Amino acid sequence: MTSAWGLFFSRLRPSSLALAPPLRRQLHVGQRASLTKAFSSHDVALFAELTGDTNPLHVDPAYAGATSFGAPIVHGVLINGLISAVLGTQMPGPGCVFLYQEIRFPAPLFVGEEVLAEAEVQKIKMSFALIGVMCSAKDKVVMEGEVMVMMPEKKQQQEG
Repeated sequence: MTSAWGLFFSRLRPSSLALAPPLRRQLHVGQRASLTKAFSSHDVALFAELTGDTNPLHVDPAYAGATSFGAPIVHGVLINGLISAVLGTQMPGPGCVFLYQEIRFPAPLFVGEEVLAEAEVQKIKMSFALIGVMCSAKDKVVMEGEVMVMMPEKKQQQEG
């Protein structure tokens, strides 16, 4: 299997990799950021209305109650939105560009459960960062994976 780095960099042309002065990074491997949130049934209903994803597994307690889940579950993409919030507001922060993601949803997140969204820098190459992500609730992982972002220019100061 080709790595995320290989897939991304294989698409770059040599001319797009022009030599530049060395960078001093404000972001470093091992750096972490997180946030917590509990999604209400109102949050889930608003997301369903905005996106058109009105799957009754998310918005209809009677329907969801008759499934193996037993209750409504939060949309996976809504959970993933917390990672976007961590990356766009904390680390790397405003101006970062989300380029790639690979995520899994090993367990459901139920409406009302508090979820912890965490991100940790795994690797930095040029102006790109590979970041491990995980969302957990209680003792279960509800989302995990990795994302690649292009760091904002202010996170890459020229050495002077």
